[in-house]
Amino acid sequence: MKRPYFFLLIFIIGCTKSSPDPQEIIDRTLMASGSNLLNNAKIEFEFRDREYGLEQNGGSFKMVRLWKDSLGIIRDEVTNDGFIREVNGSKTEVIDSMAFKYTNSINSVLYFALLPFRLNDEAVIKEYLGEEEVRGKIYQKVKITFKQEGGGKDFDDIFIYWINKKNSLIDYLAYSYKTEGGGMRFREAINTRVINGVRIADYVNYKPKVKIDLSSMASSFENNELEELSRIELDNVLIVLD
Repeated sequence: MKRPYFFLLIFIIGCTKSSPDPQEIIDRTLMASGSNLLNNAKIEFEFRDREYGLEQNGGSFKMVRLWKDSLGIIRDEVTNDGFIREVNGSKTEVIDSMAFKYTNSINSVLYFALLPFRLNDEAVIKEYLGEEEVRGKIYQKVKITFKQEGGGKDFDDIFIYWINKKNSLIDYLAYSYKTEGGGMRFREAINTRVINGVRIADYVNYKPKVKIDLSSMASSFENNELEELSRIELDNVLIVLD
């Protein structure tokens, strides 16, 4: 008489199995992509006729953007202490609102270029959204939002990462933003390569043709319901690990 209750207990235990921990998923993708090596490193690359650099030394960092225009050579630098602009080697004053804008622009380029490097920052909130098949491969979906404190100007942006269940690498991502009228984007990783142990990817950048839910962007991608906007291509990438 006790036997049916035993099997019922086993059934209940099986049905209440917890979902994968999004923190563990992100930790695996950091290891798989080599982003765990970037805590002490120097990175340089070219993007749209501008040179970018990052020197990361634990919690200390220096981000640099360098280019040439009608004024001469402009060098922007962002550190833990703030923003500095130099024109032809001489420091120039920049009002706070513009310094904030330039800092955000530099940070954005480096954030996307080095994904998933920053996905364990203190302000990051992770949520597991389940699995989805995209082009015949199974992906674990992780939603990323940010705490207001430490989350930067765009703390209310929302990201979703499609992480390949087999190799723990990010092949697709989608995000929504509210600046400049707001919108949504979907990115497909292309031209992936490994430089000094770190995976680097270029991206095809898409937007939806009609209003859709952010979580369904991969499905819309498969159904050719997205419009290509641009290519995010990094040239002459150099990574030096300390």
